[in-house]
Amino acid sequence: MRVEDLRQIHGTYDHVYLSPHLDDASLSCGASIASQLARGERVLVVTLSTATPPPAGPFNAVAVEFHADWGLEAADVMRVRLGEDTLAMERLGCDYVWADVLDAIYRVPESYRSRETLFSLPVAHDPLHTELRRLLAELRARVPGATFYAPLGVGSHVDHLITYAAAIDAAGSPLAFYEDVNYVLTPGTLERRLADVAERLEPRTVAVDEQALARKISSIAAYESQVNELFDGAEPMAEAITAYARSLRPEGASYGERVWMLTPR
Repeated sequence: MRVEDLRQIHGTYDHVYLSPHLDDASLSCGASIASQLARGERVLVVTLSTATPPPAGPFNAVAVEFHADWGLEAADVMRVRLGEDTLAMERLGCDYVWADVLDAIYRVPESYRSRETLFSLPVAHDPLHTELRRLLAELRARVPGATFYAPLGVGSHVDHLITYAAAIDAAGSPLAFYEDVNYVLTPGTLERRLADVAERLEPRTVAVDEQALARKISSIAAYESQVNELFDGAEPMAEAITAYARSLRPEGASYGERVWMLTPR
């Protein structure tokens, strides 16, 4: 179910997932979400980049490049992508809310104008730094007992890095960081990110069954505009996601997903 307004949230969730974009929660945590729901726990996915930019633009070079990669006209991008997200969340069965923030390529187009600048350190004047801290403080006040999950920042996308930093500052505890799966599949990226973070993080791998993994894959497949760019199709996506889940399986389990828990020094 889509939650229309944060004011509808009052301490009723066990898990809150912060998804910078319209696919991150499904890609990285879909099987865990499905497993939690199967146990009767309540899950909320908070997706940040859901605001619609002016349909006429202007759009910078990387935005034009992404629109072409997604096979979408600029005026249709958010309508299509929000529709995909609705289907993905329905397939998982969790509640979700759209935070109505602009994607980096629309939010600070003069700075995030290429893939190199988009996958780099965020600029200091990016308004998401302060906006997200306010949002997280409000969320934590409304669900004080929930575990919050934020991206670890593997791959160094600016939206993921800002969400990581904001979660450290404002999300409270308990707090976990999920592996940004579409980036962590590239060898060495996880290790480089872990070497960069200053916080003490401890890995926690959870077992997921075949049914939970199938729901995750079905949820990811709903993002048709993204699957081809990220995986070259639905079938390679399913193979890659299954292989990675198998590589993380705890003893006695078929599949696994891993988060990194923030622990005091």
